[in-house]
Amino acid sequence: MTVNVNMARILRINSPAATVIIGNPAIADVTIQDSKTLILTGKAYGQTNLIILDAVGNPIADTLVDVVQQTGELMTVYQGASRTTLICDPVCQPTLMLGDDNAFTSQTIASSSLISSAARN
Repeated sequence: MTVNVNMARILRINSPAATVIIGNPAIADVTIQDSKTLILTGKAYGQTNLIILDAVGNPIADTLVDVVQQTGELMTVYQGASRTTLICDPVCQPTLMLGDDNAFTSQTIASSSLISSAARN
């Protein structure tokens, strides 16, 4: 199963889920919308697993989750040894990639946190 970084995907399952487990929560997150609908969100590039259990702890599913880079036009900007990454679809916006400059990464995370905080209020 594949999901893009910073994107969500709806998963519909046949049996009611009571518990969902993500192997590495830094890569992906999953929430139970209702007993047969899960929301899978890609958080960082990589691979992890998703386990879904029913109310008595029996496995419903155990599958790999690949979190991949968003589609669109990626632009990598180098300034000396410093690297930043933008996604341009159609307007260029910062996106995080492993290996990007630490200051750029920190600023991008701080901006995202401000947006998330404002959305909650």
